[in-house]
Amino acid sequence: MAISLGITGETMERLIQAAREFHAKEDVVFPDTGSEGSDNDWAMQILADHASDLTLQELEGTLRDLGPDQQAELQALSTLGRGDYTAADWEIALQDAQDDWSPDTVNWLLTNPLIADEWAAGLEQIEREA
Repeated sequence: MAISLGITGETMERLIQAAREFHAKEDVVFPDTGSEGSDNDWAMQILADHASDLTLQELEGTLRDLGPDQQAELQALSTLGRGDYTAADWEIALQDAQDDWSPDTVNWLLTNPLIADEWAAGLEQIEREA
């Protein structure tokens, strides 16, 4: 089964590079999630703290320019890269990501410090299946 993404290879490369650059910066700190506030609260704080960061602006702009289906693909790709699914389970991973999609998906993608590695590992799995 060939998996075809609705996101170009060039866009994926740009997303991975920008995510790596942003998350590699020393001043990007992710707090321990405790009982205080929701995940979305700290995610919004991180994004607010780095709102003037040009790398973050590029990454966020690219993600927001994608439609919900493509954002769900990115979320599904990260689950492949984490090992939650295999490439053979792509349709299930994609359906789960589409079911979970919300306007906060972009924020979740932006604040996941491992997202670039997860996307790259997910792409490797897909390429191996091809």
